[in-house]
Amino acid sequence: MRSIDHRLMEDSAASSSSSSHYFSIFTNYPLISAVLAFTIAQFIKFFTSWHKEKRWDLKRLVGSGGMPSSHSATVTALAMAVGLQEGFGGSHFAIAFILTSIVMYDATGVRLHAGRQAEVLNQIVYELPAEHPLAETRPLSELLGHTPPQVIAGGILGTATAVVGYLVTLIAK
Repeated sequence: MRSIDHRLMEDSAASSSSSSHYFSIFTNYPLISAVLAFTIAQFIKFFTSWHKEKRWDLKRLVGSGGMPSSHSATVTALAMAVGLQEGFGGSHFAIAFILTSIVMYDATGVRLHAGRQAEVLNQIVYELPAEHPLAETRPLSELLGHTPPQVIAGGILGTATAVVGYLVTLIAK
């Protein structure tokens, strides 16, 4: 039979262990890599849109579409970080890799074509006579998907973010 003191010590250790799990999110290398890659991609889009249009557009900090693909950067960083941390032969990497493949395929497929359709529909509505009921319709978002170069650039950014993060974790140890 265990003593009461021994059980209290175990309960205390379990309690402090569970509270440290809440803070482990701040040291979760794959999560940090993914969020950082997304953030970097969005800031790059913000500055590239300024370079192209010569005006600041705060919507680019959170919007989809554009160069580089933040969706691709995010999932690629996640998959690469999981692979570097846990190995490329495990089931966690397999899940992350399949997720990455689906997101990148979708970005250049369905979402790209939906954006192009929105562009055509906006042009049709723009050409309607002023008295037409749809003439005052708010334009559809055209920046939904990505071209293959935008997706590839996002993938390169995500990979670089995860690798640099991995090297930093190795140096910090």
